[in-house]
Amino acid sequence: MSGDIVTLEVSDNIALVTLNRPPVNALDRAMRDRIVAVFDEISERTDVRVAILTGAGKVFCSGADLKDRPDPTKIGAFHSHNRITRETGNCIRECSKPVIAAINGVALGAGVGLMASCDIFYASEEAVFGMPEINVGLAGGAAMLNTLFGRSLMRRMFFTGYRVPAAELYRLGIIEACTTRENLIPEAMKLAREIASKSPIAMEYAKNAANMVELMPPRDAYRFEQNITMALSKTEDAKEARMAFLEKRAPVFKGR
Repeated sequence: MSGDIVTLEVSDNIALVTLNRPPVNALDRAMRDRIVAVFDEISERTDVRVAILTGAGKVFCSGADLKDRPDPTKIGAFHSHNRITRETGNCIRECSKPVIAAINGVALGAGVGLMASCDIFYASEEAVFGMPEINVGLAGGAAMLNTLFGRSLMRRMFFTGYRVPAAELYRLGIIEACTTRENLIPEAMKLAREIASKSPIAMEYAKNAANMVELMPPRDAYRFEQNITMALSKTEDAKEARMAFLEKRAPVFKGR
């Protein structure tokens, strides 16, 4: 049963992960556990080079299921809840493969958190984004909003629960594309195929570098990347990429 609430389909080195808990894909403990399991699996699978995360139906994710809140009177319950909540995003952020968010509809609270954990953002015209925790007497998610939005918009959303339409995020350059609902997955698939065509070992290093340089001063970050380049230069894929370029043909990568 738990496998149905987050589905995983793999074809041509692309993993399609779909949130599938009707009616609004609200996150409960079982769904969070399944998301962690799916992205940990993707990290290790050699037949996956890139992933797309989307939602079934008209809602991407309405956020945390308020019926699944921890009991504050039970010792340790909140710590356990908070731990799996953190890991729901971390398993995507730390996934060894790039993850494209294909936001098919409303993304609120923890749904925005899932998006923020991805690498590249696509959305349908029907999508809207918000952090409505303040409206139910809570406050959380500023760290997620801060990775996506500028100071003023982030605080407006955080303080008021303001919902931003996808078209506005596209205008601001926060998402890569704002498409019709019908074209969302096909457009995300185009990008996924492009990413999947690259050297898988180089792409795993690239994902790691993209995550790490966000945390480093520029000098240390560039040194870190230079070490990656030095390591990659010794791989079979790097040699194949150079030969393919010189011979004007498509490279055939082996991931080593």
